[in-house]
Amino acid sequence: MSGERVTSRLDMDNRRFAVGEVVRLGGFPVLSTTQEAFARELFAAQARGEQRLVCFANTNFVVQCQGLRERLAAPSVRIVNDGIGMDLAARWLHGRRFAGNLNGTDLIPYLCRHAGRPLRFFLLGGQPGVAQAAARALREQHGQQVVGTCDGYEERRQAGDALPARINDSDADVLLVAFGNPLQEQWMLDHAAQLRTPLVFGVGALLDFLSGNARRAPAWVRRYRLEWLYRLAHEPRRLLKRYSWDLLVFFRTCRARRQD
Repeated sequence: MSGERVTSRLDMDNRRFAVGEVVRLGGFPVLSTTQEAFARELFAAQARGEQRLVCFANTNFVVQCQGLRERLAAPSVRIVNDGIGMDLAARWLHGRRFAGNLNGTDLIPYLCRHAGRPLRFFLLGGQPGVAQAAARALREQHGQQVVGTCDGYEERRQAGDALPARINDSDADVLLVAFGNPLQEQWMLDHAAQLRTPLVFGVGALLDFLSGNARRAPAWVRRYRLEWLYRLAHEPRRLLKRYSWDLLVFFRTCRARRQD
């Protein structure tokens, strides 16, 4: 009997949502998918000329983007799960895990490797100089084209309302918006109708990672899904609240919006 109980528990721990299933979590429709399946969907949308606004939902996203819930339910938006906190909440509330784990730091290089031709990137955000350094990495390490950059500070302020037209003039395939939550999601939603770029991603710290301004956790740390702990150890003053109090707020929000 004890062996049966252990097997039953393992089966429960390994239960996953189907690829393509939408999971309600924290009031958001989160797509359960894998990196491979999601890349195919994005390339297909691009080929049809359809726009996709992609958001990576981690615990911070769920807490910070509550005011954007209704707008993020738009048909062009895809919200995918990012991080172990989302899996824990899904298992707690729904008894299953997501089909995979997606984040921009892994997905964007995957898209670069599997695109039929070099993609044309526009990079928006980061401190002065970061987008330019990230652009060099995309060109030299990933074989892509970068058709424009704009930092998230003075350069963006000077561009003002002309920025969407500047992005359109670049004929970019992919726009990476790196303002952090919820500013990047707000900007994407506010300007989606003006943009002709088919694939728009809210990527948080990706430009810092690409530029070398921030270091990713070693592969074995990521394999055990402890990258959050690695980042906390390296940026305790910035991330301590996110991984302590905000984490409690996240689980409380998921429970309160269980039926949303």
